[in-house]
Amino acid sequence: MNKTLVIASACVLCIVFVLAAGCTQNGTPQVTPTPTMIETTASPMPTPTPTTVSLTPGPTQTLPEIWDIEVQVTHNGLSYDPQITVSCQGGKGLNFIQQIDVRVTRPDGAVENGIIAKPLYKGKSVTLTGSGVTGKLDRAEIWATTPQGDKVKIYDEYVCFRCY
Repeated sequence: MNKTLVIASACVLCIVFVLAAGCTQNGTPQVTPTPTMIETTASPMPTPTPTTVSLTPGPTQTLPEIWDIEVQVTHNGLSYDPQITVSCQGGKGLNFIQQIDVRVTRPDGAVENGIIAKPLYKGKSVTLTGSGVTGKLDRAEIWATTPQGDKVKIYDEYVCFRCY
């Protein structure tokens, strides 16, 4: 009788363990959303354009330290497809800056505009057409839009085609 009681108790205990183990597992696995990368394309920017085109860089302003943002301007050096790429390289202001406006003025007076819109992250960029003539300098101007909506010119420099 003791033997039967021990076997019955062991079976009941095993059944309780199996039911308890099945009740503690999640019914469906949690799905983690993957972030999507949205690339920006060149589009007209809303800032007013001057009536005369100037190829001379002007003064720039400094953003407050909490909104500081780093940008990188590079020319690809190809004469058959000259492109100037402006990319966001990080900074404390990635979550605060609303957008980055870019204007490239070529030596022939042509102006091309682009926008790097939110969400900003390191490596997000916009590519605009530059000049492919050796010895000619393109002018790149970059504005950052603060949380209050003010546009601050943070970059205004020449971009050299095939400078060594």
